[in-house]
Amino acid sequence: MNQPAEHASRPTGAAPGATPYTRGAALPALLASRILILDGAMGTMIQRYKLDEAAYRGERFRDYPRDIKGNNELLSITQPQVISEIHEQYLAAGADIIETNTFGATTVAQDDYGMGELAVEMNLESAKLARAACDKYSTPEKPRFVAGAVGPTPKTASISPDVNDPGARNITFEALRAAYYEQAKALMDGGCDLFLVETIFDTLNAKAALFALDQLFEDTGENLPIMISGTVTDASGRILSGQTVEAFWNSLRHAKPLTFGLNCALGAALMRPYIAELSKLCDTYVSCYPNAGLPNPMSDTGFDETPADTSALLKEFASAGLVNVAGGCCGTTPEHIAAIAKALAEIKPRRWPGQYRDAA
Repeated sequence: MNQPAEHASRPTGAAPGATPYTRGAALPALLASRILILDGAMGTMIQRYKLDEAAYRGERFRDYPRDIKGNNELLSITQPQVISEIHEQYLAAGADIIETNTFGATTVAQDDYGMGELAVEMNLESAKLARAACDKYSTPEKPRFVAGAVGPTPKTASISPDVNDPGARNITFEALRAAYYEQAKALMDGGCDLFLVETIFDTLNAKAALFALDQLFEDTGENLPIMISGTVTDASGRILSGQTVEAFWNSLRHAKPLTFGLNCALGAALMRPYIAELSKLCDTYVSCYPNAGLPNPMSDTGFDETPADTSALLKEFASAGLVNVAGGCCGTTPEHIAAIAKALAEIKPRRWPGQYRDAA
């Protein structure tokens, strides 16, 4: 694509007149120069440790009255060395950005375990662990960044939980906003460089998260880059709350994200047409971190794609000029991330689509 160099890679968040980033300020320039690598799955890696109920509880929660195995966010408190090891394995594999272990660390999600009051501590400790790992691996030539992971919660503001009552809801926008604000504040206090609002299946939930971030920035005077990543749940090409990827982008572009893209639900092969569509639409950088194929309960990781498979698919995406950030979601491992980093190392990042370049 022939385009003037001065307009080739202008990020939305760094547009003239925009508020400068107070953290992660190097990211726009890095994204303009190369494809950045995001880490892989946290859950897949935790499974490798084969932790039992006692390990999840640790000494502190030894007598907790409910089963808590599977509450991965609690491990940042009870098994911090495990989470640190996972972060460091991804950094050693070549990840530029690692996500905090906070996908379900909101009061809304933690209430399922009766641990909502621990959400702030979970986020704070998770961010500190990721910060320490990044500081250990960062160099002037290859800085590393902590993305505060903000997940979708198990509840949806747009869809009724009762098939007999389409108007019913089990969560309000305000409850989501408050939970996300609390989470984001703790992640910021713990040292994150940016926020990743990810695996979005309901745009209204995402708007609550983005509204909370906007409030947090106003309250603190900070301005961190935001990555937004949705999930297309089936072959219809829509997220669960019904939007096409184009409608999804237009609903959230007001947040001026540094990156916008897709993750989870589909493997890379099935995700390609939707990433290609976003690549043509977005006046910001595009991210893609797919699952390692489709789920397979018989597989050790629950997914079949090998590092060679996933990296080959993402290399094709990159060669076609579709992505600026690449990584892995469910089923991916440090081996996947190392293969992706190697495969994409010499490929130039996606450049601005023509309609935005010409209007600049």
